[in-house]
Amino acid sequence: MSEEKFFLGRQPILDRTQKIVGFELLFRSAESLQSANFLDVQVASASVIVGALAEFGIEDVLGRHRGFFNVTREMLMSDAVELLPKDRVVIELLETIVVDRDVVERCRTLKSLGFTLALDDHVYSADFHEIYEAIDIVKVDVLETPAAALPEMLERLNPWPFTLLAEKVETAEQYRFCSQLGFHLFQGYYFARPVVLRQNKIDIAKIAMLRLMQQVMADTELEEIEETFKQNPGLTYNLLRLVNSVAIGLRVRIKTLRHALMVLGMEQLKRWITLALYASNDSNGVHSPLLEMAATRGKLMELLVLALKGRAGRELADQAFMVGILSLIDVLFDDSMNELVGKLNLVENVKSALLSCEGELGGLLLLAQRLEEADFEGVNEQLEESGLDLDQLLSCQLETIAWSDSLSASL
Repeated sequence: MSEEKFFLGRQPILDRTQKIVGFELLFRSAESLQSANFLDVQVASASVIVGALAEFGIEDVLGRHRGFFNVTREMLMSDAVELLPKDRVVIELLETIVVDRDVVERCRTLKSLGFTLALDDHVYSADFHEIYEAIDIVKVDVLETPAAALPEMLERLNPWPFTLLAEKVETAEQYRFCSQLGFHLFQGYYFARPVVLRQNKIDIAKIAMLRLMQQVMADTELEEIEETFKQNPGLTYNLLRLVNSVAIGLRVRIKTLRHALMVLGMEQLKRWITLALYASNDSNGVHSPLLEMAATRGKLMELLVLALKGRAGRELADQAFMVGILSLIDVLFDDSMNELVGKLNLVENVKSALLSCEGELGGLLLLAQRLEEADFEGVNEQLEESGLDLDQLLSCQLETIAWSDSLSASL
């Protein structure tokens, strides 16, 4: 582990098909949380980015995705940025950077070296015309920019072949609006925000999936579970794809449903059925951002329990995994968490964690959520409450990234 302790946050960036294409990497020095000097914080964070990526490796931090990260003027002008793998990163110029002759020339140099450059939190200005020629991606904060002003601003940016990225997209309505305007990429958790519940009758496929989840939670006989799978070919297909991915760690390749049910055992079966539910209920299948978020929460929580308790915490770790992946089931089924949890045979500590973030598992769920939001002060509070330290969290994060990345990598 690095001598300088730091927090690592990753916020998803999706394309028009709602597949994750990258993450904005948000690093923060642990010491900088106590600092009141904004410039010191930014410089410290920038140096931590380079150090962290160099020490842990871009693959460990990003997996199969591309990394977007902010740079200060100091970092932009330094040679260190050229050490980064140009095909894996997007360099975002903070909106606080004054665009002068030196900055323009530096961006032209990086562009000629093959780097992808972005303007962060950008608002069109004629003062940027010269640097626009070196920019690939323009990020627009759609919360801060009035909706009525967006069409005119995009029209002004139109002469340049930018990839437009809408950031802080928090609702499905915002996503649709920005997509219609011509944005290509989207950053935010709109895909994981429950929509206003409709009183439509739940369809047959969802009823079958909920029945399947009830069966595995109640330790139903494998024959009954297999029969439910047989009635849902799409769910069977996604389960087999997930089980055959390198993440399962099995030495044999699973070829049939019966084989999968026999080899996995009930605890692993619970995990992979729940993951398959997400995959089967989304047009992106195993590439669903909702699946990736749920799986990442579950695995991180499992590893954090093991970091705290070792082998003695195996049962609690299994429960932590289930809390993580079930924590988005209300979004998956478009129903309230209360309704769904009431239909499942869950142990009390799992139930209370899902419904009210109570208990040890509830605290770990809050930790995972704060991390997704890059609320590093909140993360720090939850770490102290749980008895974990920052090194343990970072180690578990890196292992989680490698595990979740392998979910879609079939053998």
